[in-house]
Amino acid sequence: MISEGMLDTLFANQFRRESSCLVVSPGRTELCGNHTDHNRGKVLAAAIDLAKTAAVAPRDDMRVEIITEGLPERVDLIIDDDKPREEEKGTSSALVRGVIAALRRKGFKAAGFSAFVRSGVALGSGLSSSASFEVLIAKIISRLFNNDTIDPLTMALAGQEAENRFFGKPCGLMDQIACSYGGIVSVDLEYPEKPIIESVDFSFYDHGYTLAVIHTGGSHADLTGDYAAVPQEMEAVARFFGKTACRQLSRNQLFEELSSLRKAVGDRAILRALHFFNENARVTEATEALKKGNMQEYLSIIRASAKSSRDLLQNIYSPSKPEEQNISMALALAEELLGNDGACRVHGGGFAGTIQAYVPNERFSFFRERMEHYQGKGSVTPILISSTGEC
Repeated sequence: MISEGMLDTLFANQFRRESSCLVVSPGRTELCGNHTDHNRGKVLAAAIDLAKTAAVAPRDDMRVEIITEGLPERVDLIIDDDKPREEEKGTSSALVRGVIAALRRKGFKAAGFSAFVRSGVALGSGLSSSASFEVLIAKIISRLFNNDTIDPLTMALAGQEAENRFFGKPCGLMDQIACSYGGIVSVDLEYPEKPIIESVDFSFYDHGYTLAVIHTGGSHADLTGDYAAVPQEMEAVARFFGKTACRQLSRNQLFEELSSLRKAVGDRAILRALHFFNENARVTEATEALKKGNMQEYLSIIRASAKSSRDLLQNIYSPSKPEEQNISMALALAEELLGNDGACRVHGGGFAGTIQAYVPNERFSFFRERMEHYQGKGSVTPILISSTGEC
């Protein structure tokens, strides 16, 4: 964790007054359940030891000012209403306004504050920088104005609403839940307002494997359409049957109406829905494998998840840029190095960004050296599970 004295000094240098406390929000890693949360599916995720840490202090007005070290964008807004603003879409200001609006609607108090943020969760890292930021704002509001009484689920829901309605990016609830709850969590989102959340006590390192993410290069810029198409196409399949989400369907229904369905929604939508059903079942299997302490069974499930994301979900590269296949290349390299011992998969939303790998502890140094030879120095980041929503 960043020392309190260091952040206090940085805060004082920027705002010419003292901070009152530190607030921490971890990043997250998706373990299983690739693109299932937005269709009321199941997910397995975890908070990690890379976090956003903020020195904060309340203001005596409704102004919010946030400086994030290393980023040119400075948040500076007046939280005088709770409506989305078109000119803020796609910005951090939209996330701040959205989180605060959602919390105020739930009856929580909010006012202005100043914050200096240092982040170990890099933008575009696949470790959910946006959800970590959203939960950070919710934690600041809880700490400064509500005596730490805002529960993790309320924080997560506020973050999701901010991203969907205010920022303008469709997303599920997995990232926010993982960041707000901490540890490994198995989440059933069949009823999103009342998800079933189960904590799972497990250490990959203690079972012989280092969990790592590999930055593949490329940018998430201009990929919003690719991300949005995944839930939209799954939902198109659901609408064919008079439903709103794939969770309300069964696999058998797809095959019973396959001919008519292909004409109505197209092949890719059906393949993505099939991924949803299979991946949903894998989350349950992966959770049980961890609870039993069976690492090899878990790795087998992860390999199946990786294959499904590549073949059915098709989020390994953007179809608009087939010449740019950074994820595909990184997966191929990792598979060459791992052989039959370990696993790798696309991480998070996909199309660009990161992959995830489970590497035998004794081979991690070699794996890291070779991957960074191809992908660039610093591209491999080992991660540990954060046991709580703090770090």
